[in-house]
Amino acid sequence: MSMFDTMEISSSGLSAQRLRMKVISSNIANVNTTRTPGGGPYRRRDTIFAALPSTKSFQDELLSRQKDDGTRHVKVVGITEDSRAPRLKYDPTHPDANEEGYVELPNIDVVEEMTNMMVAKRSFEANIAALNVTKNMISKALEIGR
Repeated sequence: MSMFDTMEISSSGLSAQRLRMKVISSNIANVNTTRTPGGGPYRRRDTIFAALPSTKSFQDELLSRQKDDGTRHVKVVGITEDSRAPRLKYDPTHPDANEEGYVELPNIDVVEEMTNMMVAKRSFEANIAALNVTKNMISKALEIGR
């Protein structure tokens, strides 16, 4: 694995976490959305990441000089909608209230979304740190060559 491969891996992680943060932000922004074009309240969304497991040991991976086959990149394979039932809130004055006076609200827990946002932020920061370490290693290697 070359140092440029590690930069590609980190950049794929950055892209995946950026998309995850956008989805979480959308969930938080729509916490009170009761009407969507598809009908009903907004449905919480979540990203699904995938990576193919490497069959090589860590030492073999370090010693390998083969071209990257893409098995170490983070891939967003989909964005799913939560299948949980919406929350019901009694508000007979709301324009979207049913006959009994209940409004269907998205089943979004803001605390859960903020926790997911913090995890995504930490993962983003870890990928930046790995990118910076790789950049410093390349810089030091170039200094040695002078």
